[in-house]
Amino acid sequence: MPHINLLPWREQLKKRRQNEYLAILAFSALIAFIIMSLVNSYYNLLIDNQEYRNQYLLTEIAVLDSKIKEIKDLKAKRNDLEQRMELIADLQRNRNLGAQIMDELVKVVPAGIYLVDLKKNAENVAITGKTESNNRVSSLMRQVESSYLLETPVLNSIITANEKTARLLSEFSMSMQIQDVQLNTQKDKSGAK
Repeated sequence: MPHINLLPWREQLKKRRQNEYLAILAFSALIAFIIMSLVNSYYNLLIDNQEYRNQYLLTEIAVLDSKIKEIKDLKAKRNDLEQRMELIADLQRNRNLGAQIMDELVKVVPAGIYLVDLKKNAENVAITGKTESNNRVSSLMRQVESSYLLETPVLNSIITANEKTARLLSEFSMSMQIQDVQLNTQKDKSGAK
């Protein structure tokens, strides 16, 4: 009987194992909590980084949108300026048109024709006058066709003089078109090359 141990060694071993188990369990929970905290902070860092990138992109998009708006405004201003320049160029081309028409009429009107009225609208010139004979009106029409500024003469009416009314001159009215002088000068320049 000397081998019988009456001390509660089994309870002590059980208690010691239970304490070891609790310590391991607490240590595992602590390690899991630390790992979860590290993973959470890593993902929070990734989210913050992505939010920073998104905010940067939104800022750059806003800058680009303002530049696009500025470019559209500049294009609108450029188109407005081009229209103004075209209008000024058109006015510059046509500023002497009245004088050129008068000068050309002096060249094409033959002797024996007297102009009474001259009207210009847009691209047409209407003249009324008196003539000594119908041949002079025909000559006027031929000279208008060969003019650099006037074209397509149309005789609207001719009232011949008769001896009973003692009128010596026939009355006529004619209309003609004004050629585009700029196109003609460009054609002459391209033909000269």
